[in-house]
Parts: sequence; structure tokens; C-alpha cells
Amino acid sequence: MTDDGSGIRARGEEALGDLAQALLENPLFSQALGRALGAGEKAVQAQKTALGALDLASAGDVERLVRRIRSLSDRVEELEDLVDNLEREVDRIKSTSSAST
Repeated sequence: MTDDGSGIRARGEEALGDLAQALLENPLFSQALGRALGAGEKAVQAQKTALGALDLASAGDVERLVRRIRSLSDRVEELEDLVDNLEREVDRIKSTSSAST
């Protein structure tokens, strides 16, 4: 019984493969597929244009802004650490200078 099941599955897969090949070779189907993909790209571009006209940020714009803010935050944190180190060094120099006089 399992042999019959796998034979049916193999024939089904072969039939689907044949159908897909026939569709891809059909010029009418290929043109329709190309138009559908082109329409999707045009829709995305129209959406970007509309968001720009409304002065709204896209998800990509927001994501880039978030990455930029994180980067700036990291840099500010590094600067704070450097300032803290400099303050400690100045305090150390002051204390050694006071102790020697």
C-alpha cells in the first residue's frame, strides 16, 4: 500500500512539474506574470511617492533612523567614558600635586 502511495505522489509531482514547465513556456502566461510583477513594483513606487508627498517616513526610513540613533548613542556613551577617565586623571594629578607641596 505504501508503494501505491509513493507512486501516486511521484506521478502527482511529475504532473505538477509538467504543468509548471508548460506554464513557463507559454508566452501569454509569461507576459501576464511579467505584467503582474511590474505592477507590484509600480505599486511599491507609488506608495513611496505618496508617503513622500504626505511627508511621512517609510518603514525603511524609520529603521535607518533607529540605526543612526543607536550609533550616535554608542558614540555619546564612549565620549562620556572618556570624559570620566579624564576627570579621574585630573583628580589624580591634582592629588599628587597637592601631596607634594
